[in-house]
Amino acid sequence: MLKVGLTGGIGAGKSEVSRLLAGYGAVVVDADRIAREVVEPGTPGLAAVVEAFGESVLTDGGALDRPKLGAIVFADPGKLQTLNAIVHPLVGARSAELEAAAGPDAIVVHDVPLLTENGLAPLYDLVVVVDAAPGTQLSRLTALRGMTEEEARARMAAQATREQRLAVATLVIDNDGPLEALEPQVRAVWDQLRQRAAARTGTTRPAAPAE
Repeated sequence: MLKVGLTGGIGAGKSEVSRLLAGYGAVVVDADRIAREVVEPGTPGLAAVVEAFGESVLTDGGALDRPKLGAIVFADPGKLQTLNAIVHPLVGARSAELEAAAGPDAIVVHDVPLLTENGLAPLYDLVVVVDAAPGTQLSRLTALRGMTEEEARARMAAQATREQRLAVATLVIDNDGPLEALEPQVRAVWDQLRQRAAARTGTTRPAAPAE
């Protein structure tokens, strides 16, 4: 098994890279998706969040009100740390289960937004960073996600800097340009991952599918 950590700042385009890699054959373990699952209604995770932040972070239907909770924690580093202390161990346990189920020959890509912030790079055989300039991130967050500039800057400030992410990168995908420039880079990275995986197992893997 080849264990890959995939990360990038908010608005850098990591989700699109993750989608492409899954299409090529990677087993993608999506930390964001798992983070949503572990705080669904009826879970111990949601109970712990409510205990820490109060019932005001719930919708009328009893689900987690993510925008409201986000506004709270991204404005207060201490509260963000409290939330992370609840959610991260749950995400880690579920991620380990999914990795174990992937099989010994898999290329497992862990899609982890806070890989750099939480010092997780040593857990992987290599780290792929999706990189974009802060100005590009800001433009995407305001234009595509409907955030105000203040909200976008707060989200970005709560993450590692661009330099910190690049410092842990084994491979870098430059997503500062248009979407059509991204796919050839991801395909090239996938080919490198296959080569590394084959070198570990002594096998030959098929190339990425033609589009």
